Formats: sequence, C-alpha cells, structure tokens
Amino acid sequence: MAAPTQKTPAQGEQIVRRVEWKLPFVYVLAALLLFAMAFGSGGDTLIRLNDKSQIYTIPDFTVPAAATLGVFCAIVALCALWSAYSVRLREKSGAVRRLDRAVTVAVVALTIIGFMIFAGAGSSSAVTVTSTLLATIAISTPLIFGALSGVICEHVGVVNIAIEGQLLAGAFAGALVASVTGISFFGLLAAPIAGALVGALLALFSVRYAVDQIIVGVVLNVLVLGLTTFFFRTVMTHSPDLFNTNRYALHAIRIPVLADIPVLGPALFKQTLLVYVMYVIAVLLTVFLYRSRWGLRMRACGEHPRAADTVGINVNRTRFRNTVLGSAVAGLGGTFFTIGSGLAFTDNMSAGNGYIALAAMILGKWHPVGAVAAALMFGFAKAFALLVPSLTHAIPSQLINMIPYLVTVIAVAGFVGRSRPPAAENIPYVK
Repeated sequence: MAAPTQKTPAQGEQIVRRVEWKLPFVYVLAALLLFAMAFGSGGDTLIRLNDKSQIYTIPDFTVPAAATLGVFCAIVALCALWSAYSVRLREKSGAVRRLDRAVTVAVVALTIIGFMIFAGAGSSSAVTVTSTLLATIAISTPLIFGALSGVICEHVGVVNIAIEGQLLAGAFAGALVASVTGISFFGLLAAPIAGALVGALLALFSVRYAVDQIIVGVVLNVLVLGLTTFFFRTVMTHSPDLFNTNRYALHAIRIPVLADIPVLGPALFKQTLLVYVMYVIAVLLTVFLYRSRWGLRMRACGEHPRAADTVGINVNRTRFRNTVLGSAVAGLGGTFFTIGSGLAFTDNMSAGNGYIALAAMILGKWHPVGAVAAALMFGFAKAFALLVPSLTHAIPSQLINMIPYLVTVIAVAGFVGRSRPPAAENIPYVK
C-alpha cells in the first residue's frame, strides 16, 4: 500500500481558508433572502406572544413587514461584512471568537423571525410564537434523544447509524408494554431496554467481530423495521385494545412560577415527564462527558484507543457498554411517538427521525449542547412549516414541506465548518 501523501503548509492553508469563507457567503445569501422578502411583502404582521394559561399577559401587536425586514436585511449585511473581515484575521482573540458566535446567532435569529414576519404579512391570523415553541419542543424531543445517543456512541468510536431502529424499537416496546400492563411508567422502562438490545447487537458485531459499523447500523434499521411491521400487522392490529391502545399517554406537568414566564414558560415548563428527563440527560451528559473519569475514558477510546489501552482502559469493553447506554437513550426517546404523544403505534412510526438526529449530532460538532441546539433548529423549522398554512396560501405547500429539510441541508453545508469527528470512530480496535 502506498504511503499517504503529506500536505504542504500552503495546501493546508488554502483548505482552511476555503472552509472559513463559508460563513460570509451564507450571511450574504441570508441578507439577499431578507431583501427579497422585504420587497415582496406588504401590510402588517400580527404577532401573538401570549398564552391563555399564563398569569402574565402580553397584548398582541403588529409590525410593518416591509420596513422590519429591511432593517433585518441591513443588520445581516453588516454581519456579513464583519464575518468577511474576521476571516482575514490571522489570529483571533477570545473576544473576536465570541463576537463571531454572537453574529452567527444573530443572523440565524433574524432570518427565522424575518421569514415568520414575511409569512404573516397582510394576514388576519396571528403569528403565534408560544404555540410554535410548544410544537418545537414536541417535534425536537425524539431528535434530541437520538442526537444525544449518537454523541455517547461516537465518543467511544462507534458510529450509531442504528438510531432510527432504536427509536422505532422504543416506540413499539413502550406502546406494547404500556397497553398490556395499563401503566405508562412500565412502557417508559421497556423502551430503553428495547433500544439497548438493538445497541447490544450493534456493539456485538462492530466491537466484538469488527464488522463495519455503518453496514451493521443499516442492517439493524431494516431488521427493526421488519420486526415491528410484522408484529404490528399480526398482533397489534388484531387485538388493538390489548396490545396497542392510546389510553396511557403521559400528562403534562406544570411547574409553578417557571411555567408563567412569558413566551418561553409554557414551552419549557409545561411538559410531560419524558421532556423533563430529556433536560436532565442533556445536562448530565454535558457535565460528565467533559468533567468526569467516565467521560475522559470515553473520549480516549474514541480518539486514541491504543493510548487508552496502555493506561489500563479496556477499550472494547468501554465501547460495548457505552454503545448499549447510548442506544438505551435513543430507545427512551422513541416513546415520545407513542406514550409521550398519546398515540397508538403505527407502521414505520419513526419516519426517518433517526437520520435527522444523526445530522443534528454532526451539525452540533459531537457536543451535547450543539446537538440539542441543532435538533431544536430542525424542530422549529418543522413547527413553522405547520404554522405557515394558517397564515398564507401564497407559498406552495410543496415548498412548505421542504422547509425543515432545506434548513438542515443549509445548516450542515454552511455552518459545520471545520468540525472533526472522533479520530477512531468506525475503526475496530484489535489489542
């Protein structure tokens, strides 16, 4: 086998600059989009921030669509100029990097708000922000569970393509056990076990027998889809009252005081137990992944397994255990499709959410906080796509249905930049 070619410093510098110029280009496109929306909009946009269940009420208000979008366009254009200047800086201080991140957040926020204003321009219906945020959390919950599952598995060097199958297995097991026992809590316990079983198969073949992890993950997705489809059509369909009822849904738990926070309160603190568990898992994973021995061992196995082995870490055992753990997290997220939403199980219920969760993990650069933010972004895009038809019929429905996936593709292509996966992922370790 030929020795790998070494890149010269000049070649490396060209590659870095090509990647860094993505952000200014994306910002320019965002400014042009806002300009086009300002030019094509007319009338005012009615905005509703209030939720009827809250103590504090905020009156509805209107904003001039064209003028507001014009201001947003000017701000985003200034952000593009700053980003172009920042790219040309040879060395960046901490303040410059923080400002770059703030500029990115501002561009994303203004583009999203601008599109909402454009969609509601001249409409008698209001842009209901609180209800859109509620839908965002609901749509994002299984994605966040799946993305966090991918973070756990890939930090030990295992590519978890089987998130889709783990979500589906969790949805099936949760609905089945909750229906048979009549207790939704038992369904919540059965779901991570089902996801862990799928993860155990992934770990067995990829870690123990060194089979390509991506191939194993795809095969497991097909296997789980086939099994759940078979049992759904032969068992659940024939006896739905016993094996597949929706009477055991989780009820929303309202946290006093916090749920009364304007705009964000109902969306974050009037949720089911499953959503609160998601909050806890996201926080604990962020802390323990970077502030504990467990997290250090995980990252060592994913970055440099031979070095981890030399200090006494059993690499393959660590990979196996954490792959099962991450898969259990995905299985728990699958219950949101059934118990968490008060729905009976249906064929192929996960509907590709596992692959979107994998994209969210990559967009979040394999960090729990980034993965959660990326999943929320996709959830908001889908929630907004559900809101648009009530505001205007001028936008074709086909384009509205494409919004979440267009946002995901643009975000991955434009904002990922120089992200690097764990160095040893999808590389079997032979002692």
